[in-house]
Amino acid sequence: MALDANRDGLTVGVLGAGAMGRGIAQVAAVGGCTVRLFDTKEGAGAEAVAFIDGMLKRAADKGRMDAADAAAATARISDVAAMDDFAGCDVVIEAVIERLDVKHAVFQQLEAIVGPDVVLASNTSSLPVTAIAAACEHPGRVAGLHFFNPVPLMRLVEVISGVKTEPAVADFLMDLGRRFTREPVRVGDAPGFLVNQVGRGFTVEASHIVHEGVAEFVEIDRIMREAGGFRMGPFELMDLTGLDVTQPASEQIYGQFFHEARYRPSVVMKSRQTAGLYGRKTKAGFYVYEDGKQQVPEEAPAPAYDGRPVWVSAAEEAGHKDVSELVAQLGGTPDRGDTPGADSLILVTPLGLDATTAAVNEALDAKRTVAVDTFLGLDRRRTLMKTPVTDQGFTDAAQGLFSADGTPATVIRDCPGFVTQRIISSIVNIGCSIAQQGTAVPADIDKAVTLGLGYPNGPLGFGDAVGPDRVLTVLTNMQAQYGDPRYRPSPWLRRRAQLGLSLLTSEN
Repeated sequence: MALDANRDGLTVGVLGAGAMGRGIAQVAAVGGCTVRLFDTKEGAGAEAVAFIDGMLKRAADKGRMDAADAAAATARISDVAAMDDFAGCDVVIEAVIERLDVKHAVFQQLEAIVGPDVVLASNTSSLPVTAIAAACEHPGRVAGLHFFNPVPLMRLVEVISGVKTEPAVADFLMDLGRRFTREPVRVGDAPGFLVNQVGRGFTVEASHIVHEGVAEFVEIDRIMREAGGFRMGPFELMDLTGLDVTQPASEQIYGQFFHEARYRPSVVMKSRQTAGLYGRKTKAGFYVYEDGKQQVPEEAPAPAYDGRPVWVSAAEEAGHKDVSELVAQLGGTPDRGDTPGADSLILVTPLGLDATTAAVNEALDAKRTVAVDTFLGLDRRRTLMKTPVTDQGFTDAAQGLFSADGTPATVIRDCPGFVTQRIISSIVNIGCSIAQQGTAVPADIDKAVTLGLGYPNGPLGFGDAVGPDRVLTVLTNMQAQYGDPRYRPSPWLRRRAQLGLSLLTSEN
């Protein structure tokens, strides 16, 4: 199959003129391709062309592109009257409803219209490319070309090869993605492909934490934004995308993986979806929205530190050092005894353990024990965790001390792994699982996640930043604490942690 995505006069068919289809048509036209756009809904194609014209004129007005180039791009788009008009196209990109039966019918129709060497690509976000291609006479020319919404702003595109996709087809689509001014990554045909798999570690794991009664939605969002460095917290994000989208996708990925525990959905998400609390689009989700503005409860001021002595456990060496230094900087009264004094606030710094287990393991008084999360450092919002019996006076003293420099401190209930340890380690572990399975190469995993999800780091880069050995410790301890295979470490992670290697290290 001789394919050249960069030749002059390349003609791209786009089936579906909704938000995704018109976005694909726009970037294809800007990339110099001739575009034929079709939608079964009468008038939808013309409406899409007018919308694209407006978007390109706006870009020209703002100086992001030349006015003549904008006009030329619009001129390359034709609103065609029927699928038969795709005859003569070099590639057709389908962007219709996410139903396998509909896609089967569409691809069978396309095969009757276009030549045998024409590439057929699906913008599916969740359906297996292999399953779509199974209905085709020539499955080797079928692949996934998964764009992200809004297409003109989201630079990532996943190029997904099904079991029978010919290598030349994937190569062609990689070049085509670049011509569309996107950043393409190669992905194997796995449930959720790449980006949507990793996204479960952020949203679903956060929902499990809420389900356990550890913290409120707003507390987790504050921790992940301010301590984790994410643009949005997981519940803010789900309100933006809509639970009517996120929850079905989560269930689909879980089902397609034959109930792989790492992707197990949360009843918190399901119950709110059932109640119709989708988020911004319904004016109520995890938050309430008034006049489009998110209503966020005000954070209560921290109590004052009362000067009582502070003893820091040395069980976790790095945590002991970091917390001891910070306590001194914040004006805490140090207790430097080998064991805590009778009235001292006891601080522990566990990885993957809860405060109770840390106290019991070290024979400490649980009524005076507070755990401190050091996983991502202590220079931003800090997280403190109490045991079920921690005296309120000791909890208040810890929160007052760790808030003394104006950096907020959130107090949560007892939980293996705190919040950042659980969520970040889940993201890292899923990224390692994707690398282990060969769904994508390590560098592409991180590139796709940072471009497609806007995370401050890719999953493998996150693991390297905090230390693969520390992530392994968190997951191993959480698996032991919960007895849940959801937290079993990926072999990719375990081996690289044992060898002291970067998680981005490929196999020889």
